[in-house]
Amino acid sequence: MADFETVSVDALPGTVTLLDVREDYEWEAGHAENAVHIPMDQIPARLDELDPDEDLFVICRTGGRSARVAHWLVAHGYSAMNVAGGMDAWLTAGRPIVSENGQTPAVI
Repeated sequence: MADFETVSVDALPGTVTLLDVREDYEWEAGHAENAVHIPMDQIPARLDELDPDEDLFVICRTGGRSARVAHWLVAHGYSAMNVAGGMDAWLTAGRPIVSENGQTPAVI
């Protein structure tokens, strides 16, 4: 299988395509405002929603699921990087999050 890069939240360029692969309930509780949401188990069926020529920065809660998805995407010809530490690191770095459930945004 192909190799993929891991980048820290602090090393992310200003504007990126952030692919959030967490479950719906996690996404609804809190996510990066302009992220694309496709739960991990739906990636193969929804692959056509992703641009293979665009750099994808894959994120989950702590980095495990996103690493597996980044690995899979790279093996299928996509440019994908894992975001180290996931949304936990995103929040720790002071990056903003929004919620879809009307409550205070949180990473769960």
